[in-house]
Amino acid sequence: MKIDSLYSETELLAQAASGSEKAFAALFHGYRNKIYSVALRLTRSTFLAEEVVQDIFLKLWVKKETLPEIQDFEDYLFIMTRNHVFSAMKKMARQQQLVDDLQLEMPSSEDSTYNRIIDQEMDQILHEAVELLPAQQKQIYLLSKEQELKRDEIAKMLRISSETVKTHLSRALRHIRAYSKLKLGMTLSWLLLLLVK
Repeated sequence: MKIDSLYSETELLAQAASGSEKAFAALFHGYRNKIYSVALRLTRSTFLAEEVVQDIFLKLWVKKETLPEIQDFEDYLFIMTRNHVFSAMKKMARQQQLVDDLQLEMPSSEDSTYNRIIDQEMDQILHEAVELLPAQQKQIYLLSKEQELKRDEIAKMLRISSETVKTHLSRALRHIRAYSKLKLGMTLSWLLLLLVK
């Protein structure tokens, strides 16, 4: 549903604040693509951009009673999205710094245990990321990485162009990197809690 006028937007905000899921859905559909575009521009990751859209609308729903107080909803969403992305990036950077600092302080035996845990966790995360890929991207990624076939060989086998293979591989790798970054950040936080006890 396209939001055409200030009146309809104001009305939707008031209805959503009262708990109307239909009004909230209209706001979601009216603004999700704009939030996604901003998040994609800031994160350069389709996976993270989708996560940002979900997080933003979840926050809005949790505090829905404050919606009628918002003067310019589009500007509010832009600022909220920008702040959310920057906070997430700062958090990931802090987590990485903590891990780096902790690695410097660890005796070598603990370090090898820690690295073994991280390696196992990375294998699991990589497996999850590959399983989430669309079918053709997954097939092309596995042919390239596990069977070590060249692009031309994959193209010939699947009867598609080499450029299509390149595009699918590029998208698969972007998704895997974004997913791994997100999941590894959570894992590192959990490991840090265990290791500093």
